[in-house]
Amino acid sequence: MATTKTDKTKKSRKAVPTKGKKGREPEISKWRVARVLTGMALLFISIYMIATFISYIYTGAEDYNLCQLEGADFWSNEVKASNVGNKLGLWVSYHCINDGFGLASFCIPVFLTLCGLRLIGSYRFKLLKHFVKMGLLMIWLSVVLSVLSKLIPGIEDSHVRFGGAHGDTVHALLNNMVGEIGVYGIIALSIVCVVVYFSVQTVDKITEFFRFRQIQKLREMGERLKERVKHGSKGSDGEDNDDTREFADPEKSKTLTFDAEGKLIEVEEEQHNDVAEQLDKVVQMNAVEDDDVSNDKDSESETDPDFTIEDIKQTEEGEGNIDRGDINTPYDPKLELEHYKYPTLDLLEQGKDEGPSIDMAEQNANKERIIQVLRSFGVEISTIRATIGPTITLYEITPSEGTRISKIRNLEDDIALSLAAKGIRIIAPIPGKGTIGIEVPNNKPSIVSMESILNSKTYQESKMELPCAIGKTITNEVFMVDLAKAPHMLVAGATGMGKSVGLNAIITSLLYKKHPAELKMVMVDPKKVEFSVYAPIANQFLAKLEDEEEAIITDNQRVIKTLNALCKLMDDRYMTLKSARVRNIKEYNEKFKARQLSPLEGYEYMPYYVVVIDEFGDLIMTAGKEIELPICRIAQLARAVGIHMIIATQRPTTRIITGTIKANFPARIAFKVAAMMDSRIILDRPGAQQLIGRGDMLYLQSADPVRVQCAFVDTPEVERICQFISEQQKFPEMTYLPEPPMDENGGGGGEVDTKTLDPMFGDVARMVVSKQAGSTSNIQRQFSIGYNRAGKLMDQLERTGVVGPQIGSKPREVLIQDLMSLETLLQNLGVN
Repeated sequence: MATTKTDKTKKSRKAVPTKGKKGREPEISKWRVARVLTGMALLFISIYMIATFISYIYTGAEDYNLCQLEGADFWSNEVKASNVGNKLGLWVSYHCINDGFGLASFCIPVFLTLCGLRLIGSYRFKLLKHFVKMGLLMIWLSVVLSVLSKLIPGIEDSHVRFGGAHGDTVHALLNNMVGEIGVYGIIALSIVCVVVYFSVQTVDKITEFFRFRQIQKLREMGERLKERVKHGSKGSDGEDNDDTREFADPEKSKTLTFDAEGKLIEVEEEQHNDVAEQLDKVVQMNAVEDDDVSNDKDSESETDPDFTIEDIKQTEEGEGNIDRGDINTPYDPKLELEHYKYPTLDLLEQGKDEGPSIDMAEQNANKERIIQVLRSFGVEISTIRATIGPTITLYEITPSEGTRISKIRNLEDDIALSLAAKGIRIIAPIPGKGTIGIEVPNNKPSIVSMESILNSKTYQESKMELPCAIGKTITNEVFMVDLAKAPHMLVAGATGMGKSVGLNAIITSLLYKKHPAELKMVMVDPKKVEFSVYAPIANQFLAKLEDEEEAIITDNQRVIKTLNALCKLMDDRYMTLKSARVRNIKEYNEKFKARQLSPLEGYEYMPYYVVVIDEFGDLIMTAGKEIELPICRIAQLARAVGIHMIIATQRPTTRIITGTIKANFPARIAFKVAAMMDSRIILDRPGAQQLIGRGDMLYLQSADPVRVQCAFVDTPEVERICQFISEQQKFPEMTYLPEPPMDENGGGGGEVDTKTLDPMFGDVARMVVSKQAGSTSNIQRQFSIGYNRAGKLMDQLERTGVVGPQIGSKPREVLIQDLMSLETLLQNLGVN
């Protein structure tokens, strides 16, 4: 008996882990197998239907008598059909084509094919959208085919009803109501609607057609011909008449036509003989009229091709400006890339549209624990309610009267211990409400996909200038920020907490909403790998200096020049706004679109510029004030001219996020950080250290921070988006920034003649950087050299960017913060 129990115990112990390891795999595999098998079945059905439909078109006449049989007579074993699908194929074909939608019934197997591919997983698309399209196409096509079958003789006697019962019924109904002409008009109107749906440019063609400009031009040309014939008959002599007859000779004349730019095009006389005669007369009469006015030119000028053609071009251009309505038509900056197509949502991974996972048992347990912990410390609450978000649940409690808020705030650790949570955050009180909030992480957090954000109504109907879709709030609402109003954004957090994904989400939302003519981006990537995926869209959206080799700026020394170029662009735009008498870029562009500002006077449409810097801390450590000063200048002034900045760092220290930076970057995003001090540096308050990571963040802008779950966009999704954009219409070259002014006080080792550097330059530079203090007298004492040589060394340090300029009697500021950065500079200068 003991042996038997031991064996049973061993068997039960072995069975438990096996069941636990493989418990989920059969469920997942069965579901996937079922989808694949269902998809393959739909593909087989669609192929079977297409084969039987085609067979019915050819063999339906032989089987027509069989179609009249009903019930058991049709399905008896003695009955055999000529259709490749035999009786079932004949029955399906007859009822779908003749009793259904006619030849338009081919849409049914096509839609079943799409369903099969979707279930197998070969393609991802929305079935409802294709179902609506296929249904409308089948209904419309059956009516059109029914109308065509009435027009073509002999088709009515065929065994195939081209429009089917549906098409014939709708055709007969429309014919009784509006007649045959009305039916043709309805079909023509529906065709126009379909063409307009697939090509928006058709609207412009229709508008142009109904202006009747050609008729108006011919009338005006006829009136001018009558007047000029009268003047020409009075003022022309015999020589002129000979020339005229010779020019108007059909054997020698050619049709003169002009393209949209006014260029002369020669067309054979056989194509447009009438127009050729009219234009020949215009050329002749222009020359004759000019002879009457000047009386100084001989008869050769009357048939001079250069003179007459130029005269006609000026006349046509003058009339074209009036007829085309260019002055009254608003300018559209998108016309230069009018065939550009915005990225589609199927490029993004579709998230599971399940919403937050609601576990009522977990909610009720947390509520009871919160009530119990508060009650054990003498805090009574009257109500408690839960709001479930993607990653956290907000429990709003209403304390009883006389309870101090600070007492609840001090119980944060006790509540976290009771709930066994990773970390909780207490909001006491919630702004705008008389309650206290306790944010508790969910046991099963859900991922917020970028596709769900961009497909939301909030994003689709957004009228923001620069919409940045960041993620979802606790209440599952899409959280968006207008960067044009922000106007600059600071992103900080520990490594791996979601900064790069957040930047990609912001950039993706801009690419989906803005046209290349409306937005340009300058990307700075000191890590050299984060923004390289955006290189294919350089000619559409990126901007750089003309002498830069790559679209993504990775060299720290080139960043300084790029930022100075942006400052130059900012100054130039302010001068343009001043001359246009507007206050900001929005007013300027509206005035330019209304054609109140002429391009001939130097005005042009201004796109928005977004500067994205991924690792700002590395730039500060290597270049110091040379980076911070232009960034602060842009942050202070560039909002009105449409230049906005987004900077990110993983080192939220006071040395990197200085007071000047914080003052000019009101919009701040804080991902999870390690310590409360880091949270205070970013947000000026604690809270970021209590986040749970993986995209959990706090957004702050002039009010209390908002907790948001950042949308997730993976690198393959960004690659597909950039690949799609790169295949669209693009500018012939990238947008170039203006050349920045040269700095006379230093600013880069590339402007220094290394042959003239002092032999002690390297040792002096290391001493200055290590002590973070530099003065001529200090160099003189440390290296026992004269004052003149020490002064020259200090000038060389200033020109190479090691120290700043002299400011009164104060010590010079050391611009390089560590020896590693100094060694990189010395290596570039060729100094040992």
